[in-house]
Amino acid sequence: MPVQRLNHAVLFVRDVERSVAFYQEALGFRVVMGMPGATFLQASGSSNDHDLGLFEIGAQAGPSGAGRSTVGLYHLAWEVDTLQELERIALKLGELDALVGASDHSTTKALYAKDPDGLEFEVSWLVPADLLTEEVLSGRSGIKPLDIAKEKERYGAETRGGLGVSIFV
Repeated sequence: MPVQRLNHAVLFVRDVERSVAFYQEALGFRVVMGMPGATFLQASGSSNDHDLGLFEIGAQAGPSGAGRSTVGLYHLAWEVDTLQELERIALKLGELDALVGASDHSTTKALYAKDPDGLEFEVSWLVPADLLTEEVLSGRSGIKPLDIAKEKERYGAETRGGLGVSIFV
């Protein structure tokens, strides 16, 4: 049987308590298990045992060089079900001074943010398959700034998105 989906990601962080607080406040994750130096979190809409593991390596840890000076994971993207939820998360990430970008990839509407250790991640909404037109599909050749209000007008604030999450390391 082929791989079905990503079950969870594990990140090395400087301070696990600080990172847990961030992912709880920013994305609504909840703690499902913890031990000294490690915590496992689950997204509120997830059926996974956990979606994110955080392992503390200490304040002395340098920044990730992945993609700049070393190979490594580029990102994972967490998917939300509605544009209204994407907008709510955009506001929360803005309040936390964590939002670093917002892009319209035509078939995907994406927010980009950094966690307390500078690890980037994406939160996205996917245009439902039944709303994919030739115009939308051809728009994948470019990236535009995201206008969530315009997308809510086009698709509806509560329209359930397609199937599909991103963390930059």
